[in-house]
Amino acid sequence: MNVSALTENDLQWADYVFISAMTIQKKSAKEVIQRCKKCGTKLVAGGPLFATGYEEFEGVDHFVLNEAESTLPAFLDDLKKGCLRHIYTSQEWPDIEETPSPQWELINMNNYVSMSIQYSRGCPFNCEFCDIIVLNGRKIRTKSKEQIIQELGVLYAQGWRGGVFFVDDNFIGNKKRLKEEILPFLIDWMNQKKHPFHFLAEASINLSDDEELMRLMVKAGFRKVFIGIETPNEDSLTECNKYQNKNRDLIACVKKIQDNGLEVQGGFIVGFDNDPPSIFEKQINFIQKSGIVTAMVGLLNVPRGTKLYDRLKKEKRLLNETTGDNTDFSLNFIPKMNAEILINGYRRILDAIYSPKNYYSRVITFLKTYNPKPLKKKIHFKFCYFKAFLKSIWFLGIKGKERVHYWRLISWTLLRRFRSFPLAITFAIHGFHFRKTVGI
Repeated sequence: MNVSALTENDLQWADYVFISAMTIQKKSAKEVIQRCKKCGTKLVAGGPLFATGYEEFEGVDHFVLNEAESTLPAFLDDLKKGCLRHIYTSQEWPDIEETPSPQWELINMNNYVSMSIQYSRGCPFNCEFCDIIVLNGRKIRTKSKEQIIQELGVLYAQGWRGGVFFVDDNFIGNKKRLKEEILPFLIDWMNQKKHPFHFLAEASINLSDDEELMRLMVKAGFRKVFIGIETPNEDSLTECNKYQNKNRDLIACVKKIQDNGLEVQGGFIVGFDNDPPSIFEKQINFIQKSGIVTAMVGLLNVPRGTKLYDRLKKEKRLLNETTGDNTDFSLNFIPKMNAEILINGYRRILDAIYSPKNYYSRVITFLKTYNPKPLKKKIHFKFCYFKAFLKSIWFLGIKGKERVHYWRLISWTLLRRFRSFPLAITFAIHGFHFRKTVGI
């Protein structure tokens, strides 16, 4: 449904509709449920949205909750026998070395900018606002190196060339196995295939403490890491149990990762109980100085099942269920800071960091510290890239209100960082998208 419309013919054709969703897709999921109910098609629901709050979804015939390796076989067995139950659930953390590979041939890859792969589940940390350990536990479970290469091999055989996102909530949760097994194996495979992919992963800030791990990731083809920075305020980090971010120079950590050849994309949050009135300017200054071009700033949300949810429920500060969208200017709890001040301050951050002046300045700050390692790989020229460049000239360099900043970036990059010219244009286009999203 991200790439095509769900039609009535689809629903009438199906014996069963299987739906999985995240919290942000709740409204769409409820619409699908109603459509299935209306046409009499049986519906099976699972995934994060339903795992922690299935009770609020009426009209679902069967819930297959938690991890499918534990619950889907029982559902399929009962389906064969004709004795399906309403709910299938399990407290088991399954061994994902038994997980089958996705059937990528079932999708049209032309509809996607990136493919996805999962290496591990779980996170060793225990952040108060996060529901990852509720869904996947704290013990890191990993696939084997043979599984990863098999899955990448299927993508390669299907003709995919480009980005592959390791969707693990913390890719470096088991650093030892990564360094000793997975990454060396992946490096060899990528060399044999002449580097058909580039990788993106989510990681924690302690990646900056491990030079060997960063070196191996870059050698294997990793270009970007998304890291939850959250806040430069130490008291707020303590409040939310983000101890891995405490007592360190976060800007220095970011620059160290970027100097090793990995672009850092950052997640930031405002709305903690310990956030002072100065937090908005602190966030703006931190983001600008760090050179984190893609800075995803959101209001604190309180997902069901988290320690934060339990705490605020006891304090009678919960207002409603979260929308799952921490950028929609809504709060599902009563903050310690005045709510109007908090929301206006959040808007001020977005206006500041994505204004053309600050955004383009941050791109240059990043490019100054970014040190990508050259790889011997075949360049795959695509006409769509050239077309995008020409469109950027028209929409950003001629028509756009940021045209002065656009041409300054182009001239600076050509003179100082020629190899990063395609990346600079990509960032300029992303900035246009960010400003549309933010409403600047």
